[in-house]
Amino acid sequence: MNSSKTKYLISIVGPTAIGKTTLAIKLAHYFNTEIISADSRQFYKEMSIGTAVPSIEELSQAKHHFIQHKSITEDYNVGAFERDAIECLDELFKTHDIVILVGGSGLYVKAVKDGLDDFPEIDSSIREKLNKRLKQEGLEVLQNELKTLDKQSYESIAIDNPHRLIRALEICIGTGKPYSSFLGKKKASRNFKTISIGLTAERDIIYNRINQRVDIMIEQGLVDEVTSLLSYRHLNALNTVGYKEIFKYLNGDWTLEFAISEIKKNTRRFSKRQLTWFRKQEDILWFDYEESFENISNNLNI
Repeated sequence: MNSSKTKYLISIVGPTAIGKTTLAIKLAHYFNTEIISADSRQFYKEMSIGTAVPSIEELSQAKHHFIQHKSITEDYNVGAFERDAIECLDELFKTHDIVILVGGSGLYVKAVKDGLDDFPEIDSSIREKLNKRLKQEGLEVLQNELKTLDKQSYESIAIDNPHRLIRALEICIGTGKPYSSFLGKKKASRNFKTISIGLTAERDIIYNRINQRVDIMIEQGLVDEVTSLLSYRHLNALNTVGYKEIFKYLNGDWTLEFAISEIKKNTRRFSKRQLTWFRKQEDILWFDYEESFENISNNLNI
């Protein structure tokens, strides 16, 4: 392998349930290479069904990295992932000219492509007050506050995740500037070129695919998976769509039917945020989810 040759990272993004895994495997075969997952929900070995981890058959078709490599009890964040992913890429580029990156977690994809943004130090008392308010006033009050302070972040970050919501709010309050104003200022130097591919479809198609996926998760045993994790429900990794709704059912707050409808609704909302995030990036080549593989591969210009 020619070490002086330009190295390429092909990044595949798009909303949940659009077919990113299938395309990643096809590209890995086509270029005889390996796949790095940037789906932050699929890092955890205890969470398979609710995170739509690639099947055993899919995983056997191409070598995947960062799939179920951590436990929900371990503290793992985007900064640690950036470091580990770049280390992995350095190794892979010794024997491959092209590597595939796939996942719908926009911040994690961005960390690998461009590095993380610099944020100023914030007085820890602000976070403490926000955490206290979260307990006393609930998530929606804080979501509305972010909407007032920084509408752009409100529309693009995972505001159902209290950790992300409080992070954005503490920056807004602590600096007097929108959280979004600190994004995209700095780009880390990378020894590879990134080609970004986005998969999309009409909204109705995306929503139908999401609804079907949730039904399949229930058939596969999502309720049993969440039941087995009940004693860990306080962990941040489990404060995510598909798990928090079933916890409500198991707690007796909701019927199973309502919990399933909430998973579908919250996943649809999540997909809308994913598209909002990715649509702001001008370097993404967008394709319809039914586009032929031949046409996609021909447009890569590698």
